[in-house]
This record gives sequence, structure tokens and C-alpha cells, in this order.
Amino acid sequence: MIKAILRSLRTNRFLRFLVTGLLNTLLGFAVYSTAILSNAPVWLALMIGLVTGVAFNFFSTGGYVFREIALSRLPRFMFSYLLVYGVNLLLLGLMSPWVGGAIPSQALLSFPISVFSYFLMARFVFAPRVQRPEKR
Repeated sequence: MIKAILRSLRTNRFLRFLVTGLLNTLLGFAVYSTAILSNAPVWLALMIGLVTGVAFNFFSTGGYVFREIALSRLPRFMFSYLLVYGVNLLLLGLMSPWVGGAIPSQALLSFPISVFSYFLMARFVFAPRVQRPEKR
């Protein structure tokens, strides 16, 4: 059974993303929660968590999940994270009054935001490059 799990982690990109995403999410959630508990406004706490995780996430997601660390992909990666930040912030604002605060809302949003992030990474940031035909 352990061998099957390890094999899946080598061959299944989405599973690698989930494992890496869990680690990235825990890091971001810990930084975010610490900022909230330090009385930072939600937008600032979310931004601190985002900035803290971007470099780590680029290397863990690019290297482990998609097996490519190319600095040429960094602008798309950063754009995607800003988009994820904006969607996350919007949803936090909508959910917080109903759920009972910023921390429980972020806990509920973590998985859907991670799935959204995966699709951006797979389709926009780390999508295979299309080979253009040579001009004759």
C-alpha cells in the first residue's frame, strides 16, 4: 500500500499538487492567522500570507508538481497568485459575516481556492508550450 501511494505521488500530478498545496496552504494559513490575531486588517493579512508564500510556492509547485522551474514562468505565476488573491479577498468579504469571522471563512475557502489555483497553474502558468512550425 505504501508503494502504491509513493508511486501515485510520482505519477499523479494532481495528487502532487494536493500534497504541495496542503503544505503551501498550511504555511499561508499560519501566516494569515498570525497577522489576523495581531489585529492586521483582512486585506493586509491576506497580502502578507500571499507574499510570504509566493517564492516557496513557485519552487514547490513548479519543481515538484509540474517538474519545471523556469523563471520565464514567474510573471504568469505572480499574475495567477494576484488573481487568486483577489477572488479569495472577495469571497472572504462575502462569507465572513455569515460564517463568523475571517479565520473560519478562510478555513472553508482553502480547498476551493486551491482547486482554482491548480487550474490556473495547469492551464496558464505551467501549461506545455506549443511548438510553432518553422517558417520556410
